Amino acid sequence: MNDQVNDAASCEACADGSASFDPGPRWIVTGTLTVDSASAILAASEDAELPATGVITLEGLRAVDSAAIAVLLSWRRRAAAESKTLTFADVPASLVALAQLYGVEGLLQQAGQ
Repeated sequence: MNDQVNDAASCEACADGSASFDPGPRWIVTGTLTVDSASAILAASEDAELPATGVITLEGLRAVDSAAIAVLLSWRRRAAAESKTLTFADVPASLVALAQLYGVEGLLQQAGQ
């Protein structure tokens, strides 16, 4: 399941413009979150504090694969370990479909639900 974009990168390994991770009070992930960019996005997020709002916005994702599920679940585990709440906003339909396929849609709790 794929879609596409070219955004400026916020992490060194995302410099090709295929993915972007923007930390802050509300994390924003855009571009392509696939096996090719997942490790770079995870690495970029390791040094960032979890979003103060507890929200990660995914509206700008244009391409995803199963690696995107792994990244989001990794962030969920981190939030649980830090006793913080984490929700996802504007989850693309392609990512929801993958989560349903793998039976983890409940773990991808969306903001406002």
